Amino acid sequence: MRDLGVGFGYLMKGQRWVAQHGKQYGWGLLPGLLTFVLYVAALVALAVWGQDAVGWATPFADDWSAPWQGLFRGFLTVLLFALALLLSVLTFTAVTLLIGQPFYESLSEKVDIAESGHAPESGLPLWRDLWISGRDSLRIVVRAALWGVLVFALGFVPVAGQTVVPVIGFCVTGFFLTEELTAVALQRRGVELRDRLALLRSRKGLAWGFGTPLAVAFLVPFVAVFLMPGAVAGATLMARDLMGENGADGDDGDSRGRRGDSGGLQGDFGGRQEDEAAARRIPRT
Repeated sequence: MRDLGVGFGYLMKGQRWVAQHGKQYGWGLLPGLLTFVLYVAALVALAVWGQDAVGWATPFADDWSAPWQGLFRGFLTVLLFALALLLSVLTFTAVTLLIGQPFYESLSEKVDIAESGHAPESGLPLWRDLWISGRDSLRIVVRAALWGVLVFALGFVPVAGQTVVPVIGFCVTGFFLTEELTAVALQRRGVELRDRLALLRSRKGLAWGFGTPLAVAFLVPFVAVFLMPGAVAGATLMARDLMGENGADGDDGDSRGRRGDSGGLQGDFGGRQEDEAAARRIPRT
């Protein structure tokens, strides 16, 4: 439960960081604005021509009598639009990060420099970073979409579908949002997608505390555009925590204890260099 508050704290710290660095915030808005315009155009097109598309896809219902044909196709049209809205929430971050990769890389590096005086670099050319980011984003979008379809289907379950299932849906969306956002900083540190997911699974509360409020906020039109720069900044701070680089909040000892107790990847990543250095200092006999 404590990690839920810590994750939300990183989200707030990220928003404060960009508020104090106006230039970085301004540049960070551009990718979100472009993505928002593209998504709105797609949703408007779906609202205008969605019913025609449903009619074309269901020719078997042409001979149905009223009101069944209208009810059936109306239901499918609403379902199609609802799925499109869900997928837009799930994919907005991935598409924005892909479009704004150079902007968000720069923002994440600035946060690292402000925290420790230097920023880790992947050492890869820009095209290679873009390829890896696009490939990993596609994998995450597919996973998120599968979960989204499952959650949407469970929404038709009486009682639970209107109470428990929406909460689960926001938690799932929040987890994948967190993965996408922390990937900006973790990819520069050479952490592969599988290892990033393992890190977040070992601190699910942290991921949910950061991503779930963000997923809820992203449902409000245009809010995502203004929150994205701060979300990237906060995710960079959280990535430093996951990698054992943060000394914030006076929790160094607690963080080291959690890494040791879980036996997870945090200790492997954070202590690998120290172990290698110690091994070199041991005299050979």
